[in-house]
Amino acid sequence: MDLSNLQPAEGSRHSDNFRRGRGHGSGNGKTAGKGHKGQKARSGAPRPGFEGGQMPLYRRIPKRGFTCRNSKQIVGINVSALNRFEDGATVTVETMIESGLVSNPKDGVKILGNGEISKKLNVKVNACSESAKAKIEAAGGTVEVI
Repeated sequence: MDLSNLQPAEGSRHSDNFRRGRGHGSGNGKTAGKGHKGQKARSGAPRPGFEGGQMPLYRRIPKRGFTCRNSKQIVGINVSALNRFEDGATVTVETMIESGLVSNPKDGVKILGNGEISKKLNVKVNACSESAKAKIEAAGGTVEVI
């Protein structure tokens, strides 16, 4: 089973390609699937979110601040966490995921300078602080920002 074999369950899909209101023998006659009377049975039914004149939920809930569309979610990892890798290893975002150091780096990983490092590592990450870069290079390693 893979993505190319997926299909909806038997009987779950209905065609929208049938004529409504063409007699009871058609299975969709008389009220044409709109039930009996009421606002939703008439033409010009209310827009989504309309609550009959009551203040709608999306206007009752308080709104604060704003979300910047250009912000990135970068995961911060301290230098001390890199000691779990072997001496001379190449540390990338993929190797961090494999070792369980990072679970879901949405927009990248940044190495921060908290702690000490005792191993020589080749680090390839999205961002690195100056103090972290100095500590990694002092231990004999290299830092490459990708």
